[in-house]
Amino acid sequence: MKSKDGFLYEFRKNRTLFIMVLPAILLVLVLSYLPMAGIVLAFKNYRFDLGVFGSKWSGLNNFKYFFNSGTGLLVTKNTILYNLFNLATSQILAMIIAIIVSEMKGKYFKKISQSIIFLPYFISWIIVGAFVYNIFNFETGTLNSILKSLNLNPVNMYDKPAAWIFIIAFFNSWKWVGYNSVIYIAAITSIDAECYEAADIDGANIFQKIKSITIPSITPTIIIILLLNVGRILRGDFQMFYQIVGNNGQLFNATDVIDTFVFRSLINSGDIGMTAAATFYQSFMCFVIIMVVNAIVKRADKDYALF
Repeated sequence: MKSKDGFLYEFRKNRTLFIMVLPAILLVLVLSYLPMAGIVLAFKNYRFDLGVFGSKWSGLNNFKYFFNSGTGLLVTKNTILYNLFNLATSQILAMIIAIIVSEMKGKYFKKISQSIIFLPYFISWIIVGAFVYNIFNFETGTLNSILKSLNLNPVNMYDKPAAWIFIIAFFNSWKWVGYNSVIYIAAITSIDAECYEAADIDGANIFQKIKSITIPSITPTIIIILLLNVGRILRGDFQMFYQIVGNNGQLFNATDVIDTFVFRSLINSGDIGMTAAATFYQSFMCFVIIMVVNAIVKRADKDYALF
């Protein structure tokens, strides 16, 4: 009698499904797993003439250089703080927008409003970077043009690194709030309408319904989104930071994240070993953080954990 628990039995039974999923598996293997062999660069003194496997091993020297240079801890701190701040602002705004849109009564007005909010998602960060430059340019920027018209002194925003924390968070929220709100709108739509009808009968107002029905019902969605984003807490949005800040050295200490640091290091010094070490450190820490946070959530309520 043939075993019905083995892989071969499942393959014969669902041969068509396995064939259909094969291209996706190959794509992941080629684009995600095969390049992982490049991790060895983090532990080598890479030379172009010797290649990846011919270069000499350097142990942990690349990691030591990354941290001893004084940049490692700085860009790690910037990456974590920016991601936490951007996560909080963008997700809170997305929830607020989703609740407002779900409470709108006019069908066409709701669709138009949602489309307008979603529109910034399709705007490239290159265009957003041009917006930012034309707003804050010292000589011809919109901000200083308005200040001059009011007989006020112009402000050099590129000389105020602390202000860019809020500028970056604003444009990040502006671009992603519409996209993120779609997930929350879908979660709100799935709530049983009878809950709201019962609340109406009991005389609950709109704020009481949001507090007692809407938010508790979408809590699992909120936690899952937070867990997924926490796994990327050490991965900055390279396009956003690079296009908004550019190569302005005055802002590097306040805005440089691991991704922009790696790119700039490759362009300026070509030190592949050190940049590979920084990228490996980034990926490893993301893995550790998601495992720890998921374990904490699982201990609190296993139904909310990812795995």
